[in-house]
Amino acid sequence: MARVALVTGGTRGIGAAISLALKAQGRQVIANYAGNDAAAEAFNKETGIPVIKFDVSKFEECEAGVAKIAAEYGPIEILVNNAGITRDSTMLRMRRDMWDAVIDTNLGSCFNLCKLTFEGMRERKFGRVVNVGSVNGQAGQYGQVNYAAAKSGIHGFTKALAQEGARFGITCNAIAPGYVDTEMVRAVPGEVLKKIVAKIPVGRLGHAEDIARGVAFLTADDADFITGSTLSINGGQHMY
Repeated sequence: MARVALVTGGTRGIGAAISLALKAQGRQVIANYAGNDAAAEAFNKETGIPVIKFDVSKFEECEAGVAKIAAEYGPIEILVNNAGITRDSTMLRMRRDMWDAVIDTNLGSCFNLCKLTFEGMRERKFGRVVNVGSVNGQAGQYGQVNYAAAKSGIHGFTKALAQEGARFGITCNAIAPGYVDTEMVRAVPGEVLKKIVAKIPVGRLGHAEDIARGVAFLTADDADFITGSTLSINGGQHMY
């Protein structure tokens, strides 16, 4: 029976590429989304991947979503915490609600969904968790104290959870993408984007598929000796 994989934010951009890569591996993929019904419906029709709507920042909605998936498809054995938002501003202008929204969605969602799936993975002695961080969580970024804090938190969260899951056959890893050619990045002013690309040694933005290949690698059944790692996929923009 195919392993059940949940990809949060899985119907657009990087998440959509991850969903497709896991489906190609033979996984039973369910793609979560938060609000864009039209995009989710189009993704479902195009790919045949089931979609489920719930707000990953709200524990009760996550709880209902996980229960629905388990009832219809079976227990979640592969979890990709990809959902994320930005509310960029300098510290002087950032409001508390902008901070809370980013922390709750980007980092709080990792707690919510790991909390709801970890026990079952432990009982079955198998689990694969991949949390999507960011190069800006590693290096910081002007005007993104909320986003950088959330993504940096993901990297620490991953290392700690990896230690809890290791003896139960659960791996927990992170991926730190650089700048990827998604809607969010394409919205950056052209002159600013040129400066960003100039700092990437390989000379281009990443593609969503670059990130998806990393997720497919880390969630493979035989990737059981890789845990607590952060895989940086950024074209050499930040090396450490």
